[in-house]
Amino acid sequence: MTEVVATNQTILVVGGGISGMTAALEAAETGAQVVLVEKRPYLGGRVSQLYKYFPKLCHPTCGLEINQRRAKMNPNLTIVTGAEVSKLEGEAGNYTATVKLSPTYVNDNCTACGDCARAVEAEFDDEYNYGMSKRKGAYLPHVMAHPMKYVLDPAIIGTDDAQKAKDACKYDAIDLDDAEKEIQFPVGAVVWATGWKPYDAARIQPYGYDRYANVVTNVEFERMADPKGPTGGKIVRPSDGKEAKNVAFIQCAGSRDRNHLYHCSRICCMASLKQTHYVVDAYGDDAQVSIYYIDIRAIDRFEDFYAEVQAMDNVKFIKSKVASITKGENDNPCLNGVDTEGYHRYANEHDLVVLATGMEPSVSIDSFPVDVEINREGFIEPAEKNGGVFAAGCASDALDVNRAVQSATGAALKAIQVVNRVARAEG
Repeated sequence: MTEVVATNQTILVVGGGISGMTAALEAAETGAQVVLVEKRPYLGGRVSQLYKYFPKLCHPTCGLEINQRRAKMNPNLTIVTGAEVSKLEGEAGNYTATVKLSPTYVNDNCTACGDCARAVEAEFDDEYNYGMSKRKGAYLPHVMAHPMKYVLDPAIIGTDDAQKAKDACKYDAIDLDDAEKEIQFPVGAVVWATGWKPYDAARIQPYGYDRYANVVTNVEFERMADPKGPTGGKIVRPSDGKEAKNVAFIQCAGSRDRNHLYHCSRICCMASLKQTHYVVDAYGDDAQVSIYYIDIRAIDRFEDFYAEVQAMDNVKFIKSKVASITKGENDNPCLNGVDTEGYHRYANEHDLVVLATGMEPSVSIDSFPVDVEINREGFIEPAEKNGGVFAAGCASDALDVNRAVQSATGAALKAIQVVNRVARAEG
């Protein structure tokens, strides 16, 4: 376990996604002491699960590699993974953080050789691929995991597989007696960057996500398009593995809906426009893409990207809030509704339907370990009562990567100002 040395001039960053990494690195590179706490066994958050960014269609791995290199080189930054902040007490400039450390059963001797994974037999749904593939009970979370360490699934502890993993390790890196721990340390300011989670598509019952295999979410589709993902980059139907050339995207699946998420999730339109490229790139002239939308929100400089997709001959936009999805022939999802431009009823079958599910905060309103101002949607509002706790990225609003990074930089600056005031007062 990484030792945490902190004072009331230390900045605590909660969450190691793109926002948390940005805030931690920006603060550490000004000379501030920073402790970064991440719930998962690795940094990178949901950005690490993306295939490409919009609008340039470049790969996130480049930016992640740069941030990981910056993190490794900075002595002011302490990273603690597999950890959650369970309590935060005090006031700006004088907090005490209580952090729960979950066992990973693998220590810092790990060289990521993979012998433990080859030794075990049990398999589990791979959360990195949103359950669309399996992983071993001893596993590396993904190819760019940082820290580059294997993890043992708690479900194999006490089984023969656990002992097989330990026996296979040449470096004494597996500790089957590892247990949950709790640590406390002082901090002066906090950047809360716990990110977002996809809205539960199964709750949108008319769309049949939990009933029809060929209805998937946008985050699942993103992993499907990745060559390192569950299908090796092939866009296929989960029901039978056949090529999915006729793909429908349903916008605002859960967002802007009083029954689900009140807010616009902001990224969904652009994500579907980006994913349209995946289909067209895969199948060329044989591809058919239909985008069912209320209105397309391509903010800022993204209008050109929208216009580019609009101009594609094999892409059509249908202005409609899809009423329901039923089962058509050959397990084809059939979309039912009314096209509001002309008010024509439709019952359109597609090979595959992608739900542009919305974003909601990862931490529920009832689970915050500190009293902060939270709005109806569950995002942290800037407020005086928050003291030295500053929201960054998607803890503050539904944001794309670019805006999340900007938000994180701003939050880091506010946290630096708090600990600088502490330093002046004590100096």
